[in-house]
Amino acid sequence: MEVGSLLKARGIPFGGIPGRVDSIRGTFSSYLELTKPRITALVVASAAAGFLLGAASFDFALFVQAMAGVALVASGTSAMNQVLERDVDALMVRTRARPLPAGRLATPPAAVVSGVLAAAGIVWLWLAVNPVTAGLALATFISYDFVYTPLKRVHSLSTVVGAVPGALPILGGWTAATGQLGPGGWALFAILFVWQLPHFLALAWLLRDDYEAAGLRMLSVGDFEGRQTRRQALLYALTLIPVSLLPSVLGLTGIVYFAVALVLGAGFAWTAFRFARAATPANARGLFRASILYLPLLMAVLVLDKL
Repeated sequence: MEVGSLLKARGIPFGGIPGRVDSIRGTFSSYLELTKPRITALVVASAAAGFLLGAASFDFALFVQAMAGVALVASGTSAMNQVLERDVDALMVRTRARPLPAGRLATPPAAVVSGVLAAAGIVWLWLAVNPVTAGLALATFISYDFVYTPLKRVHSLSTVVGAVPGALPILGGWTAATGQLGPGGWALFAILFVWQLPHFLALAWLLRDDYEAAGLRMLSVGDFEGRQTRRQALLYALTLIPVSLLPSVLGLTGIVYFAVALVLGAGFAWTAFRFARAATPANARGLFRASILYLPLLMAVLVLDKL
């Protein structure tokens, strides 16, 4: 008897089992996509840099527990953002294929998973690391999902507000290692805070049509010649140069980091100047790509110089 006939004779539809397996895999893949793994990885990398820069001596067990908690909170925060913005995501070309607007996941279970991930991470950090780091994680979750996310529909200042939760993970890494806030941790926070602004302004200019279609009040929407967007991107890129030198001023790093930070900052500011001079897609992409290169290089030199 053929395999198909044998399965049917036993009451098992031929092809039914692989179909269910594919469905389970698809659902898992959709939930994984909901957590934005690449963004989560960047958040964990930021927290890891903060931990390494703050630690007087490296505690591997504490490091692993801290990064696990940060990963959980970051995953839950990203997932909740997609839950809250599912209607907006459906209107934008860049995001309409995400699990919720595409109908691959239902909203209620996605919201539950998001909340559970964030809550688990915050509790984990409280019990396994310290209350200060858990408090920063809670502040990140609330400020990103319930302040920054709705503000995007109301005012262009959302970009500045959104830079706060974007910069908190590196401060959380610092407090995970030290148990307290300190000047060094705030210096790292300041670097990430300022860096995000030209990074997001360049992206907002490139995606201004998408944002306008979705009803988001980004600075680039309605800024037809890009004058405000360009000026602010340049201003923040120039501000980043002295801010990036704070770790050396505070004694966290030496002359090597100081010199490299100056060179990287000057290069980043040059791409912002080109964008300020002419708001073309090529110049906006150049600034955005420079921002992506700038941060990991700066963080790597920070950690290596300290070690």
